[in-house]
Amino acid sequence: MTDGGDTKAITYRNAGVDIDAKYAAVRGAKAAIDSTRTPGVLQGIGSFGSLFRLADAGKFRDPVLVASTDGVGTKLAVAGMAGRHDTVGQDIVNHCVNDILVMGARPLFFLDYVAMGRMDGAVVKSVIEGLAKACRENGCALVGGETAEMPDLYKAGDYDLEGTIVGVVEHDSIVDGSSVKPGDRLLGLRSSGLHTNGYTLARRILFDRAKLAVDAKPTELGGTTVADALLAVHRSYLRPIRLLLEARLVRALCHVTGGGFADNLPRVLPAGTAVRLVRSSWTPPLLFRFLVEKGRVPVDDAYRTWNMGIGMIVAVRAAEAARAAELLREQGEDPVVIGEVIAGDRTVDWA
Repeated sequence: MTDGGDTKAITYRNAGVDIDAKYAAVRGAKAAIDSTRTPGVLQGIGSFGSLFRLADAGKFRDPVLVASTDGVGTKLAVAGMAGRHDTVGQDIVNHCVNDILVMGARPLFFLDYVAMGRMDGAVVKSVIEGLAKACRENGCALVGGETAEMPDLYKAGDYDLEGTIVGVVEHDSIVDGSSVKPGDRLLGLRSSGLHTNGYTLARRILFDRAKLAVDAKPTELGGTTVADALLAVHRSYLRPIRLLLEARLVRALCHVTGGGFADNLPRVLPAGTAVRLVRSSWTPPLLFRFLVEKGRVPVDDAYRTWNMGIGMIVAVRAAEAARAAELLREQGEDPVVIGEVIAGDRTVDWA
């Protein structure tokens, strides 16, 4: 019995999901994935789960696993506008590396999730190659993930990208901020741009208010295209911070992400402490100054939305600040003392 409508058979492909295209896209990036293999990985991609033997990853006395999940957010909209998808994979890996780094952990392995409106093998391959590049640079393995085609949730050309990272830290080396005391100095490490936060506001200012195209080179950006400025890769702080951790100089670490300074610094402060930051201690890069001026963004809102040029903050003892800064400079960093810890109730004050 029929309802009198079309009786032609409907396949999954007819409905909008091409399974063959999905597997072809992943196979196209297999070499990049395989290039991230590290000791501890027991199998390649393709199974229902990923196996990792911790004992093969190093000699541990009392290892604690640290995990984190995050996404790239609306930076993906800029990637789509520019037709460039080779950087967003690096963004999510580095973001997640930094998130577990603040607890003293080094990365072990990473899993990604890509959801698309219409399967595009070239985009998937480019994204995965970016994931693999960042995994290699951070010494972690890309052990698996999921690529999903969902035409009823995403428009053709749209996609979302998230990732999960697992790392390890010795129990007695966990950085939790509990040793932070008033008088400690706060060293700021430079960011590479907006990283992966505040793009909804940045896009509104640049594309809606300023009416700029992605290939525009406004004088306010010093000759850099809008796309280059916005798609600058979210940097990893693993290498320079590892040196400070090994030297036992770190009392707390803060990754300046969504919520900026006001919401992130209190997360690593113990009871009875607060911080006083000095805005004049560093000059925000051109992109941030352009966004604030063109969007007439209130100062407090800008420093809560964006990192304003400082992507990682390290709390160190006042007596060890000079040594920590020198070690960072030896790693090619340009650290700046941006404030200090004071007595208080986990607040962020500005001088």
